[in-house]
Amino acid sequence: MGNNFNTYIENIDFEAWREICVRYGSLRRFAKGEEFVSIGTVGHYIGYIVSGRLKYVARSADGTEHVMGLVFGDGFVADWPFCLYGQKAKLAIVAVTDCEIYCVPAKEVREILDSDPAFKDIVMHSTEAVYTTVYDRYVDLYCKSPQERYAELFSGHPDLFELFSLKDIASFLNITPTHLSRLRKQ
Repeated sequence: MGNNFNTYIENIDFEAWREICVRYGSLRRFAKGEEFVSIGTVGHYIGYIVSGRLKYVARSADGTEHVMGLVFGDGFVADWPFCLYGQKAKLAIVAVTDCEIYCVPAKEVREILDSDPAFKDIVMHSTEAVYTTVYDRYVDLYCKSPQERYAELFSGHPDLFELFSLKDIASFLNITPTHLSRLRKQ
């Protein structure tokens, strides 16, 4: 599977970010169910995922979990860009499987950002790319039917059900698991 699941990766300097994480970070292991970032806390790391899968989760007032994003091997994970500025997370990032992630402290990335104009450009492009991806997904929720969103998601990622649970994929598509099961049968 290519990196195009999270389309922002196509528009950032992937190698520069990977190098920053590997050079300045340390390899950490997260157990299935462990939170990389917790709601209401400041995210302290930006990570390059060596192996494993994670989900970005918001929770409504009644505790219902809403999957906002999915990320897996050879990708990045962070409460972006809020971790750079010490702002509290509005979502949790949870390991779906055991994970190995090179974690560089956001504080250290901020220091590099403040001292290296070329890296500042990389960060600006990365922020724009993430914003564009999130914006496109948001517009799709209003302008495309669940069938269209499902078809687009699985046209490029037919093995997604091998990577994530039906419940998480349904939540990501903003439909019920029952509706997703019906779409799969069609």
